[in-house]
Amino acid sequence: MTNKERIIKTLLCEKTDRAPFSAWLGFAPWGETTERWKKESGIADLDTWSYFGFEPFFHGAPAHMGPLPGFDPKVIEETEEFVISLDWRGMVVRNRRDGGSMPEFMSYPIKTPADWAKYKEDRLQPRVAERLTDLKQFVTNMAMIDAPVQLGCFPWGMFGTARDMMGAEEILMTFYDEPELVRDIMRTYTDLWLALYEEIVKHIQVDHIHIWEDMSGKQGSLISMAMIEEFMMPEYDRMAAFAARHKIPILSVDSDGMVDELVPVMMRHGVNAYMPFEVQAGNDVVAYRKQYPKLGIMGGLDKSALAKGKSEMHRELDRAEQMLALGGWVPGLDHLVPPDVSWANFKYVVEHLKKMILLIMALYCIGYNQPGCFVTPEPLGPGGDPYPAMNGTPDPALLDHLVGQTARYFREREEAVRAGS
Repeated sequence: MTNKERIIKTLLCEKTDRAPFSAWLGFAPWGETTERWKKESGIADLDTWSYFGFEPFFHGAPAHMGPLPGFDPKVIEETEEFVISLDWRGMVVRNRRDGGSMPEFMSYPIKTPADWAKYKEDRLQPRVAERLTDLKQFVTNMAMIDAPVQLGCFPWGMFGTARDMMGAEEILMTFYDEPELVRDIMRTYTDLWLALYEEIVKHIQVDHIHIWEDMSGKQGSLISMAMIEEFMMPEYDRMAAFAARHKIPILSVDSDGMVDELVPVMMRHGVNAYMPFEVQAGNDVVAYRKQYPKLGIMGGLDKSALAKGKSEMHRELDRAEQMLALGGWVPGLDHLVPPDVSWANFKYVVEHLKKMILLIMALYCIGYNQPGCFVTPEPLGPGGDPYPAMNGTPDPALLDHLVGQTARYFREREEAVRAGS
């Protein structure tokens, strides 16, 4: 099975030879984290993707999906600790010089309907050829890369982009005060993106459309499900129809925070994959997997556990074992790796996770779940064959549970051997 096939089938919750071991957000460090790891590892040019042998994940087709022309970025104010600047989308942001935090947004380009009318007229015209200047080279490159193709990326989504244009408080008020303005922002961006996507699919087979929202906190969604249905889902329906028309199998959403209400609403409108399932917000990917057996799941391991001790890390590895056995999961943490995570702890978790993926692949290869066979924590019978089934046909769900037990058994035995017991 190719890497591309494995990723697609995994997110469609179909059987694969093993889970993906992919280079994506779920294993990516903050810049400050990378600098810490370089010092602790003694590797000056540390590249975590190549160090652990991560495989390619989705490759995004290059497209200018926002303002064209963009704003000219410029520094407005500098202090010893912060830099305040205008970015290319027209937002004024304050960043720490050391890159150790999320940006603070101080001002937004859309404050009135007149601002939006000018922004749309001046910067959001389709101009498809100008927005896809790198597409030809991308198509050439992808012919040599074993990876699926994606449309859409951060920071483009229905709610996510509208909020970035106006600010969180302002967009929430505008849903009530100027609802047509909100609809027009979402509709205009969707028009633009679909115009670009229509051109891209003429040149390359696309496997995935991604929508970035980041529309929840620990308390859940920033807007009601009724508002989501009224304002956002008509645009999701257009995306889903485009995907169906062009045989694009995956439509995914990225939202931080608690997403238990968002998932079922968006699934009704064509979404079939989700990320990153922040644990500290209350998400449990095992529960989502059992509740939504056809939802492709990315991430969901608690990144904060890697800043703690072995017991917390093993809790997340236990969670990983369950997800690997249940399937339909792209392994990963629940967001970027923060700088309080040591190189030793990250290395420990990633190496154990990789071994678990390969062990479960081996169990599938010997046919643990084939008719007439089953596996116990001592997986191979005489001559290396799976033990024959006793007393009837085993329960497939129980077999998947046994796979998780087997992976845990080998991990615990390795720990004991290394400890000298």
